[in-house]
Amino acid sequence: MNRTPLSAVALEPTDWEPLQAAHVARVDSLLADHLDRKRRREPHPVEDFLFTYYPTRPNQLRTWHPGPGIHLLRAPQYKGKRGYLYCEGAAQLDPAEISRRADSIAWIQQLLTATANRRPQFGCFGLHEWAMVYRGEEIRHDAWPLRLGAEGTDRVVESHKIACSHFDAFRFFTEPARPLNLLQPTREAQPALEQGGCLHANMDLYKWAGKLMPFTPSSLVLDCFELARDIRTLDMRASPYDFTNLGYEPVEIETPSGKATYAEAQRTFADRAHPLRLQLAELCENLLSPAIS
Repeated sequence: MNRTPLSAVALEPTDWEPLQAAHVARVDSLLADHLDRKRRREPHPVEDFLFTYYPTRPNQLRTWHPGPGIHLLRAPQYKGKRGYLYCEGAAQLDPAEISRRADSIAWIQQLLTATANRRPQFGCFGLHEWAMVYRGEEIRHDAWPLRLGAEGTDRVVESHKIACSHFDAFRFFTEPARPLNLLQPTREAQPALEQGGCLHANMDLYKWAGKLMPFTPSSLVLDCFELARDIRTLDMRASPYDFTNLGYEPVEIETPSGKATYAEAQRTFADRAHPLRLQLAELCENLLSPAIS
């Protein structure tokens, strides 16, 4: 990967305040339905995942971060904000904070680069969600019916090869399902197994973008958020649950047509994810460069 050299650019308030306002408006539009449901204490089995599984909170998303090499002139609201230095009337990323997190940044870069360089696979058909309920006594979304019932769900698992490469999906498999997986992913093996066709690996770009904040440009964070939201919808449409009452048409992956629909969508998401993954990997490389400012 060819690293883009960074040189500091100082932005006047007339330059950066419209960018900040546009970001806040975009966040408010993306989160409006979720925040309305939260005020009503109304859970949502599909969309809540983005706010419960991933650690970035809505108020954190609303804070605009310009990214490396950008100095914000007359921006006192960044004074004392973690990850920033405010000196001589200008806010910029704090090199000390970058150094403190260097090991984490390097690990994320390793994972992203390895995944980007690995050939994507498109034959899993979302069976990880089925393996999470296979012969299980507890069902995560127990307020919603299984589309084929418990026995029908078990038959789908038993009649397919399970080939999940993503550790954070595999770790939620039921105990009876774990030996059925062709791979036995571990956290340590994650950089060696993760591949760009995996829905969860591509959703996780939002996780890595969030973990790299405030260094990640907010536009990139929201691009990853939107991708994760769209992937989550497919993930649940292809799951064993019946969410038709919420407006989600099932993708019946137990049928040939359902498999084809799933794989086509999977390829589309892989194509969307690849440039975002490269941007995040390049961000890591730039952060680890001694020339960062």
